[in-house]
Amino acid sequence: MPVIELKIPNLGESISSVTFSKWLKPDGSIVSMDEPLCEIETEKANQELSADSAGKLTWVAKEGDDLPVGALFAKIDTDASGSAGSSTPAPAAETPKTEPAPKAAEPATQQANYATGTPSPAAAKILAEGGVEPTAVAGTGRDGRITKDDAQKAVENKPAAPAPQAPTPATPAPVAPAPQIAFSRTDNRQKMTRMRRTIAKRLVSAKNNTAMLTTFNEVDMSALMALREKYQDAFVKKYGIKLGFMSVFAKACAKVLLEMPEVNAFIDGDDVVYHDYADISVAISTPTGLVVPPIRNVESLNFAEVEQKLKELAAKARDGKLSLEEMSGGTFTITNGGVFGSLMSTPIINEPQSAILGMHAIKERPIAVDGQVVIRPMMYLALSYDHRIIDGSTSVTFLVKVKNLIEDPISLLMDL
Repeated sequence: MPVIELKIPNLGESISSVTFSKWLKPDGSIVSMDEPLCEIETEKANQELSADSAGKLTWVAKEGDDLPVGALFAKIDTDASGSAGSSTPAPAAETPKTEPAPKAAEPATQQANYATGTPSPAAAKILAEGGVEPTAVAGTGRDGRITKDDAQKAVENKPAAPAPQAPTPATPAPVAPAPQIAFSRTDNRQKMTRMRRTIAKRLVSAKNNTAMLTTFNEVDMSALMALREKYQDAFVKKYGIKLGFMSVFAKACAKVLLEMPEVNAFIDGDDVVYHDYADISVAISTPTGLVVPPIRNVESLNFAEVEQKLKELAAKARDGKLSLEEMSGGTFTITNGGVFGSLMSTPIINEPQSAILGMHAIKERPIAVDGQVVIRPMMYLALSYDHRIIDGSTSVTFLVKVKNLIEDPISLLMDL
């Protein structure tokens, strides 16, 4: 019997094992070639595995199992292909016709005696006036006819109506006891997803293996907000997408990264690897965790291209459809905690990168401008960096340059 074994494929050099998330086809079902069988979870994204041939599926792996690359997860019996749906249902046996049963003879209607229980006209009047029903009187006349004498006796012997009872005083409803407050003491242990485990390991590694430090600044968003409001309708009409803050920050960072290559570099052993391009990773929150796919060559894209790429990556991330290639790489990261209301934070470096910019919520605050206190929409910026490769003065200079470009977006557009 030819049986095909299905094994976990090689998904990349950095992936040695996967978590078997769920089966998409039931055990013992007939599957077609290339039909999705199951879903696995890697360190970076979820992926479906398909059937290599048609046949009967036999499960080997269980949902939740951690499997190394090359591990057997299912078998397919190719001899059983096409067996499902090939059998035609047997014709239903013809139901024998049954003759309807003859109707039983109806019993002859018994003629009731006309005089039985029937009062005479005089008796009927007495009974009506006395409030006695004829059915309650036994007639003594011929053939059971109720006579006048029978009616008079029935009225005289009519039982007296019972006296109405005094109403029973209402019994007060019992007072319900005070409800007892029940406190839950249940613990629920669940296995961490592979993505969450990977995120945890990478964050701990970044804290332990880098000399991470954070510098802060604040940026006045007035000019950028005014520019966006002025040109938003024309931008949407031309490109079919809105101009957001992320594309402007990405373009500003890309410009400064090429001017300050040490912020765009990373340490590899005893070497420093520099880049003449800016692949900016953008943190995207998904139901399974945070992912940071890069937008490549941001320095060469316009604002609309950055926004379109960001929208595409965000949609794929939330649907779990990011490929491993789309998840790899990146020379610098931007994360925006402001969309969740964060006022200030210290983001953690996305290894092997050397720096990450944290954007935050825009809040109107009083600030001093030309000796006057004014209210402006302000945002705190945080730059976390690896002090092994980036000096403090370099980090501060980088953040100030980005701040200046955001506060004067025309200079960014004119590449000044």
